[in-house]
Amino acid sequence: MKSMEEMMQAAQQAAETIQKQMNEAQAKLDSVEVEGTAGGGLVKIRCTAKGRILSVAIDDSLIVPEDKQMLEDLVTAAFNDARTKADQAAGQEMQAIQSGMGLPPGLSIPGFS
Repeated sequence: MKSMEEMMQAAQQAAETIQKQMNEAQAKLDSVEVEGTAGGGLVKIRCTAKGRILSVAIDDSLIVPEDKQMLEDLVTAAFNDARTKADQAAGQEMQAIQSGMGLPPGLSIPGFS
């Protein structure tokens, strides 16, 4: 039978392993890219699954001073589309990491869900 000290050491090692894997997962999320679009692709925003904006592309046909509000609305819609896709990609990645560690699906780990 294991002593209490051995069990505590095993728990500490498991926690350190999980923390390391979560840090690696967070780094990976910043390398997964998604693209949000609006206006039938006239506005595109690329971002990482972690939410970092990489680029904004606006079709020249939308750059009309009288239509400034429409352009702003399309940029907002493209950003929200990209954010939704980033959240989905992050959720899938974290689910894969958790299942790889043998953790139950839906387990909420602070800072990683």
